[in-house]
Amino acid sequence: MRLQKYMALSGVASRRKSEEMIKEGRVKVNNRVITELGTIIDPRADKIIVDDKNIMLETNKVYIMLNKPVGYVSSLKDEKGRRVVTDLIEGVRERIYPVGRLDADTTGLLLLSNDGDLAYKLTHPSNKVDKKYIAIVEGVPNKKELDTLRNGVFIDGKKTHPAKVKISKRYDTDSILDIVIHEGRNRQVKKMCEAVGHPVKKLKRVSIGEIELGGLNIGNWRFLNDEEIEYLMSL
Repeated sequence: MRLQKYMALSGVASRRKSEEMIKEGRVKVNNRVITELGTIIDPRADKIIVDDKNIMLETNKVYIMLNKPVGYVSSLKDEKGRRVVTDLIEGVRERIYPVGRLDADTTGLLLLSNDGDLAYKLTHPSNKVDKKYIAIVEGVPNKKELDTLRNGVFIDGKKTHPAKVKISKRYDTDSILDIVIHEGRNRQVKKMCEAVGHPVKKLKRVSIGEIELGGLNIGNWRFLNDEEIEYLMSL
């Protein structure tokens, strides 16, 4: 088995994040630091150590929905000492991690799990899993600006994929947009809105595919139900 897949299945992090940890020299196989991606290990015989801790395959899969508040970072630890989303999850023995991410000042639906294959399915853009956001932006975009968002805008030198965008409410100085994308680029929705002259004032994610935040209160979490898990497995 590839080392990064073993790490993901062990609940360390997503496969992509596990690759970063390998490159950073944080992973040992049989007490030897490994920095080469694609290293093959024997799960039955090799000893895998991450950040000086032995890891083992996680057999009990856990799937959690969190309504993330402002001020929490979507990681397991933060070098700046900021609060992390797993601080909000109590009573779960398995080592879970965020599936994808939300910026510290963005609220809403965040999934956490120890299922590395699921994390890969949901975060890889080729799988085109829709993520819906509610954005309060400055001003009211006109038709041309809305069409630009829908057709794709250039951010960080690369054009975004087509998005679904509509105005749900209009006010004197700002408006509320419903935005659906399937990419997960860094601060993507904020950068898209800035590109057309309507900076985001508040941002909330309300759904990932068919998984909806619903009435879950801010800062609260729950396990996904059987129907939601079955949907995720079908992706």
